[in-house]
Amino acid sequence: MAVLNVNIDHVATIRQARMTDEPDPVWAAVQCELAGANGITVHLRQDRRHICDRDVRLLKETVASKLNLEMSMAEPIVKIAGQIRPDQVTLVPEKRAELTTEGGLDCVRHKKRLAAVVSRLHKKGILVSTFIAPDEEQIIASAETGCDAVELHTGMYANAKTDRTVTKTLNELRDGRDIAATAGLVVHAGHGLTYRNIGPVAAIEGLCEFNIGHSIIARSVLVGIGQATEEMIRLIKG
Repeated sequence: MAVLNVNIDHVATIRQARMTDEPDPVWAAVQCELAGANGITVHLRQDRRHICDRDVRLLKETVASKLNLEMSMAEPIVKIAGQIRPDQVTLVPEKRAELTTEGGLDCVRHKKRLAAVVSRLHKKGILVSTFIAPDEEQIIASAETGCDAVELHTGMYANAKTDRTVTKTLNELRDGRDIAATAGLVVHAGHGLTYRNIGPVAAIEGLCEFNIGHSIIARSVLVGIGQATEEMIRLIKG
């Protein structure tokens, strides 16, 4: 059955808005775990706009489930990951001006660099996933560079405006799942998923892990992060 990793980046976004010490994403992670989350996801960006080095280090010490570190392949960030040793790294593209990750990593174009990073992280005992479009070439490149998993980008589905487009994007995710499974990869999914649209994606067999952040943090403002996490888990379980 599919499980939920809660991305707590935007707890840190609220903290950084006032450059103070609250709310603390480390405490938020505890609440998510107590509510049944399978793991905690954070993105250590190069500009440190929300999650900072201190957060990742403390989360490594306190998260009792799975710590998934989203990151670019920039050398300083790769070094930090090797030092902290999260349970999993998810490699993503990163642009300084973007509001959120805009697309999947181009594993074909950056295949040589990807293979080198995967090898280095594996030597530290870290599982490696890539955040990619459900595209055959990108999936195969991930497998060929030694990745353990792929996270299929669900943004096209989340942004679909018509029933026809919804059906098309769901079929693309199913095709991507099949290609990844054949290549020996574990299949995750995420981006743009909300309480309103998670149902059809969660119903796709073989998607074993969802990374969801903004919608849960937005809901938590009204009901608390524990209840917000529990509600998403119930929807994923159907």
